[in-house]
Amino acid sequence: MQSEVPISTPRHVAIIMDGNGRWAKARGLPRTAGHKAGVERVREAVRTAAEAKIDYLTLFAFSSENWRRPEQEVSDLMGLLRFFIRKDLAELHRENVRVKVIGCRQSIQPDIRALLVDAEQRTRENTGITLVIAFNYGARDEMVRAVRQIAEAVQSGELEPASIDEAVLSAHIDTAGIPDPDVVIRTSGEQRLSNFLLWQAAYSEFVFPSCLWPDFDRAAFHEALAEYARRDRRFGAVTAPDLVVCS
Repeated sequence: MQSEVPISTPRHVAIIMDGNGRWAKARGLPRTAGHKAGVERVREAVRTAAEAKIDYLTLFAFSSENWRRPEQEVSDLMGLLRFFIRKDLAELHRENVRVKVIGCRQSIQPDIRALLVDAEQRTRENTGITLVIAFNYGARDEMVRAVRQIAEAVQSGELEPASIDEAVLSAHIDTAGIPDPDVVIRTSGEQRLSNFLLWQAAYSEFVFPSCLWPDFDRAAFHEALAEYARRDRRFGAVTAPDLVVCS
């Protein structure tokens, strides 16, 4: 039987889960129905990624800009997050999934903050796939927080300005210790990052499937992985056939 796993399997896949509202609207349903359908795809995506031997799966669950949405929709999203963690954490733990949360936690409701901390602490010793949940996350905010920490270290004399390089900044952002994503997938056909992993995605491949997130099933995930496998990643260099030798 031929394996569905591409030969070139990414170590880290990041996904912008876009299109829940449009999925619901197309069916004459409230936006909440789209978000509920999207949660089911989260479960399937984690299983699919684990089967494909992907080490890290980062999901853009709630951006720092999403607070601008209607109050009822934000409340519904928070309720879904509470439900997902309380219902699925035990199963994720049984499946050896390690949970990591990135984003600013200062403005999060205390009960949600406690749930996120519990998810991280309960699964921290797990050795399977790492599920990174980007919650109340914005890449610009992340970099501002990192720069502020570095500035404080310089002010206190712990860090010399001349020693600040890419590695220092990488060590202060939310994903410190996590490899940069090999591929960023955004569903719904939209082709932008929307303030997601701006630093980390410098050399990522991008795949933009046209399906909405609630329709991003196992087959669509594997097709995105196959598209990634067809890419030639050069990281600013050139491949041998492209080299021009001057005599």
